[in-house]
Amino acid sequence: MTPDQIHFGQAEAIHAARQTALDAAFLSTPERFVRQHPKPPQIPTAVWINPPKKTEPAQA
Repeated sequence: MTPDQIHFGQAEAIHAARQTALDAAFLSTPERFVRQHPKPPQIPTAVWINPPKKTEPAQA
């Protein structure tokens, strides 16, 4: 997911669409998925274009 999609609340719809596509792929060719039913990646809780720099404590 892009930061834009997360920020503007599109993540749930995209996640659902991905799950629908994976379900269709599983139903049409289940032999491709030998371990388990496919799932889309989890929705990230935080996304960044430029992540903030980690600050170090000031030395005295």
